Amino acid sequence: MRSCMHCKIFLFTALFSLAAGAVTADEPAAAIVLWPGGAPGSEAHRDVPEKTEEGKSKTNICSVHQPSITPYLPDPAKATGTAVLIAPGGGHRVLCLGHEGYALGQWFADHGIAAFVLKYRLAGEEGSTYTIEDHAMADTRRAIRLIRSRAAEWKIKPARVGVLGFSAGGELAAYAAMKSDPGQADAADPIEKEGSRPDFQGLIYPGKSDTFTVETGMPPAFIAFGQKDRLDISRGMAEVYLKYQAAGVPAEMHVYSNAGHGFGYRPEAKGGAADWPLRFREWLVDGKLLDEAKTEL
Repeated sequence: MRSCMHCKIFLFTALFSLAAGAVTADEPAAAIVLWPGGAPGSEAHRDVPEKTEEGKSKTNICSVHQPSITPYLPDPAKATGTAVLIAPGGGHRVLCLGHEGYALGQWFADHGIAAFVLKYRLAGEEGSTYTIEDHAMADTRRAIRLIRSRAAEWKIKPARVGVLGFSAGGELAAYAAMKSDPGQADAADPIEKEGSRPDFQGLIYPGKSDTFTVETGMPPAFIAFGQKDRLDISRGMAEVYLKYQAAGVPAEMHVYSNAGHGFGYRPEAKGGAADWPLRFREWLVDGKLLDEAKTEL
């Protein structure tokens, strides 16, 4: 059984819920596990509780063995049919579910966008045997499929399901856009019949951009980072943007001169970097991925 250094046990409910509504960032809805019978490769640990890092926010967790999504669904009167999977960062060691997860999920729901905060398995946690490709990416792709499989129930348009990630989660978002499949038509599991390709991608100060590949036909990309971030992130993402441009992939990039790494989304924050979700929403409207009539504040 793997452990999280300096962690104490903090239980999170992981229920396979049939429905969930919009809630506050401090009181997330019940999580929906991606594999009710246990995630492939984690069956033996599926009952091990998640943990919170000592001295940190209660929403910084580790010891994830039962990956899940936490839904934030908009009021039906505001619902636009657009959905986004949010992958928090944390260096693949922890999940920063506060400023890179739950708060943004609520913001999206308030603006008519269905949001789902992903808890994925952590390849960089001390003692972990998980890998990014075999486990964290399996969780990401499964989450996209799950959202599509319940699109009718959640009033989502299957062709408007995107992914957005921060830092390590931004890597997962980029990889999901780089490599996907149309699903297995003959799968016994109805979720596996759905495609894993995101219809758009949001890359918020992602790491490992030197591993990103770009091909014509990839999902459109929204990029945001701070000029004061590490050079490999700021320069790397600028280079990735130019690759998108050369490949004819619609892309928009925002560089915030007074921001560094990890600005995430905090409702109380002020300034240009704090308002990046508004720019993301405008980008969705411009790209015909969000209905403008329903996005008014």
